[in-house]
Amino acid sequence: MTIEASVPFVSSDVETRPEPTSFDADGGIPLPGRNVRADFPGLVTADGRLWHYLDTAATAQKPQAVIDATVRAMGADYATVHRGVYARSADMTLAYEAARVRVARFINAGGTDEIVFVRGATEGINLIAQSWGGANLKPGDRILLSQLEHHSNIVPWQLIAERTGAAIDVVPLTEDGRIDLDAMAAMITPAHKLVALAHVSNVLGSVLDVQHAAHIAHDAGALLLVDGCQAAPRMKIDVAALGCDFYLFSGHKLYGPTGIGVLWARAAILANMPPYHGGGAMIDKVTFRRTTYAPPPARFEAGTPAIVETIGLAAALDYVDAIGLDRIAAHEDALVRRTRDALRGINSIRLLGPEDSAGIVSFEMAGVHPHDIGTILDESDVAIRAGHHCAQPLMTQLGVDATARVSFGLYNDESDIEALLKGLDRVRALFG
Repeated sequence: MTIEASVPFVSSDVETRPEPTSFDADGGIPLPGRNVRADFPGLVTADGRLWHYLDTAATAQKPQAVIDATVRAMGADYATVHRGVYARSADMTLAYEAARVRVARFINAGGTDEIVFVRGATEGINLIAQSWGGANLKPGDRILLSQLEHHSNIVPWQLIAERTGAAIDVVPLTEDGRIDLDAMAAMITPAHKLVALAHVSNVLGSVLDVQHAAHIAHDAGALLLVDGCQAAPRMKIDVAALGCDFYLFSGHKLYGPTGIGVLWARAAILANMPPYHGGGAMIDKVTFRRTTYAPPPARFEAGTPAIVETIGLAAALDYVDAIGLDRIAAHEDALVRRTRDALRGINSIRLLGPEDSAGIVSFEMAGVHPHDIGTILDESDVAIRAGHHCAQPLMTQLGVDATARVSFGLYNDESDIEALLKGLDRVRALFG
């Protein structure tokens, strides 16, 4: 198949909208100078200049294929699901459940009964904490997290720990910013019932050896939850091979819509979890005396679902798979190496995280607050993230209040790195 792509060009004074070209998807992700920007209408400013978007770890831009799929789902194809007996509702139900099949195939799940649609990974972790945690944790039990977790993988566990009397322990990091699995193996005990870790750090880009973590957790009798928000857009996820018990990711970081995410769990675990929300669609039979509940995944999907967003997620998975996650990872890895090499040559910059970080480069510049860096770069049409990245305990560990974060997507190329470096030259000039 062919994918519409683009070759950016520079006019005499400003960067302008790229002209589309095509490349064969079987030929791999294009090298810098030949990219897929034309598929992403958001990568152009209002007046037609190239926008150097380097904040994909926060949320990814959307390809036209996803936009078109959601427009069709909201327009000509729109109807409710699971309830209507008329033809369009039946068709939409088929499309909605086909998206569940699509997700199961994307992560190699054991079946569609293991795929729960949620609003995002944050809701999914809260669901597990309140449902599984509420039913299984008790005073004296312990939960194991790591120093680099996103707040969404910290706060839900604090809430359920307060409710159940469980306690939380924290695994430290290695010197280069990875979860220290040797330390984890030394500190885990039979009292630990759950381990919850990020597959890829949203600040440092460090990658967890999930299989090793699963062995450590299971040897102690604990379950392993993996936050895959930063991993799913750039690496193949095979939950059967990883050996974890829960896996979660959000659609909007994977080039899909906001408001949709995926919770995967082993079927036997889901079958023993009580409902998280009550309402329509998650029931078997309702009386004022007693209600019985539908089996998973319906048990955890109360109310009218995010129909349009789910269709958009399936389109995003199709788009990503057409290019190939291996090619995306190789492309982003090359951009990370080039960026780190360039930033290493600036003596006022301290790089954070491992050399082989996955799609993310975080740094600090001596004497300049990250917010000032981000503001000045924005004036040059370069968008980065500046702040604590919803990882305040990690900021404390790093000895900073905030960092500047560059994060890549499949649409980035060397022109984005060049624009970043030019912008940083301006920052240095302004701050001396």
